[in-house]
Amino acid sequence: MSLMNTPSGERVHVTFFGARNAGKSSLINAVAGQEISIVSDIKGTTTDPVRKSMEILPLGPVVLTDTPGYDDEGPLGDLRVRRARSALRYTDIAVMVIDPEAGVSEHDMRFRDIITEKGIPLITVFSKADISRPAVNKEKLEISVSAVTKEGIEELKELIGNLETGREIRRFIVADLLDEDDIVILVCPIDESAPKGRLILPQTLTIRELLDHHIKMMVCQPEELKDTLSVLATKPKMVITDSQAFGAVSKDTPDDVLLTSFSILFARYKGDLNRLIEGAKALKNIKTGDRLLISEGCTHHRQCKDIGTVKIPGWIEEYTGAEPVYEFSSGGDFPDDLSRFSLIVHCGACMLNEKEMKSRMDRAEEQGIPLVNYGALIAQVHGILSRSLEPFGLRV
Repeated sequence: MSLMNTPSGERVHVTFFGARNAGKSSLINAVAGQEISIVSDIKGTTTDPVRKSMEILPLGPVVLTDTPGYDDEGPLGDLRVRRARSALRYTDIAVMVIDPEAGVSEHDMRFRDIITEKGIPLITVFSKADISRPAVNKEKLEISVSAVTKEGIEELKELIGNLETGREIRRFIVADLLDEDDIVILVCPIDESAPKGRLILPQTLTIRELLDHHIKMMVCQPEELKDTLSVLATKPKMVITDSQAFGAVSKDTPDDVLLTSFSILFARYKGDLNRLIEGAKALKNIKTGDRLLISEGCTHHRQCKDIGTVKIPGWIEEYTGAEPVYEFSSGGDFPDDLSRFSLIVHCGACMLNEKEMKSRMDRAEEQGIPLVNYGALIAQVHGILSRSLEPFGLRV
């Protein structure tokens, strides 16, 4: 991913649903202006969600996703249908594509009800307008288009671009807690687990937000924090650290300077900080043999001292004195059935959009499974969770 691009987790997700051969792939290619999905007369050509990032104004950066047909059949078809349904967890805008020659089927009506129940804004598109043109109700966001002649494609993009998604409410990572005169120190470790030649995404997004709000900052590594503090004529308002350096940074940060982590900031930004705090409290109940899920929203090469598979389990065992059993998931994989877990430990979700992270948290809550993110867990095991929550006016 280029650093010049808006990350996927910060984009509005526009997902195209429909029955097999309804014209989803042809339509998404026409909207994107590129051949991003394979088009074929053979039913079930799209077997996995296919994504394309682009801009649709005035909405801004979006991710277009093509999904398998929700009327697929057989054992493999059932898996594809589940893939299509799981896409609803991250969908901000749903585009339902219907073949006008086939008409509105029971599958269409059933899936439309699911979308409506979830409160997802819906646009209904009748494809193949060059062959058949049914009557549409524009007030109900219905439109007739042709991927062949491109009729209605620009109108569809305007509909998408002007649709209210619920994401218009401005969210902040940290700028709402600061004033322009404040100084912030960002502590960013560069070790063997750091990506080559760049900062990790939460650090990059936080720096950009601070720049956008004209808030002054300094960036250093953990062992440089004392010297950085000593050269400042004005005391910083806040120190923000990578979670892995929480313990050392807490010792070097004066008590009258606010301290938190990138991961805790993203817990608030992408999820529900209060629920994650409750998950941190559940750590004390972990016993030997309990099964824990450690889940990351991205996929990456595991290092020898990987935080998810090595450091987090080590901290948990040191804190609890227990030896749990661990399962791991990454990327889009997140189990539907969570009942076998005593606790879910999730990353900061910088690569997931807000909707998907909240969907995972809701699923855990519905099944009665506590969930904590890396930042809250690390602060808890180092005994500094209360301090890391002071910027938000929260206490444990």
